Amino acid sequence: MSSWDAVPVGVVYGVRLARTHEFRYVGITTAGARRRFRQHLTKARASVRTPFYDWLRKHEREDVVWEVLETVRSDLAALGEAEIVWIALMRSTGHRLLNVSEGGLGPTGVVWTAEQREAARQRSLGRKGVSRLGSLNPFYGGRHSEEQRHHWSEQRRGTNAGPDNPLYGLFGAAHPSYGHVMSDESRRALAEARTGRGNPNYGKTASAETRAKRSAAQKGRPKPTSARSAHTRYHTNMGVVSPSCRLCSEVEQTSSAIDSSTTGEVHAHE
Repeated sequence: MSSWDAVPVGVVYGVRLARTHEFRYVGITTAGARRRFRQHLTKARASVRTPFYDWLRKHEREDVVWEVLETVRSDLAALGEAEIVWIALMRSTGHRLLNVSEGGLGPTGVVWTAEQREAARQRSLGRKGVSRLGSLNPFYGGRHSEEQRHHWSEQRRGTNAGPDNPLYGLFGAAHPSYGHVMSDESRRALAEARTGRGNPNYGKTASAETRAKRSAAQKGRPKPTSARSAHTRYHTNMGVVSPSCRLCSEVEQTSSAIDSSTTGEVHAHE
């Protein structure tokens, strides 16, 4: 049997926009390019952060196409080598690939040595704009233009809405934050950070239009007409004692006084 008749080991594929011939990503797969592309789309919707997935999220599904560049029929090693060749070829001819490595087998195609990791760490020390807080940050006191803010807002609109939200449909024990309780220190720090000028609504007054909308939305909803009515509805009727409720405290004090007097009368009869 010739090598051409052999069962394909995998393919090298490229991803680009339908309106251009410039490829933005090159990959390999043994499961079929179509299936692999669907996996990429799923990871992009799950907000996985890589240059390629960030690029995918910026474009509509119908605007992005994949294309088989080469079918490899020998072995996995040859498949990895083919990816390296295609990435090098694309980059040398001007394609702005978003691959984070030069290709090959493995999670990224690159395995750093301990020396390379240490060298990268040393290079990052003291880098301008990295880990600089407050007035040490080059952008301290700056503000992005309204045009830039609007541009980012439109880019992110709907990216985490509905089924695209990675936490969509997760409730109770299935939610990652289920059972999490903030410490007292965290609660105090959060309260202090949002008090006074730290409150996002500090100094703001709702417009007449907003107040009218809120009023219309609340019409028809039953509400307690007094503190005692609220106490009866939410505490007495539901068997709840709230330490912050004045009426709950009064009831407890009255009950304690009644118990004391009753106990005294019993002892007197004895």
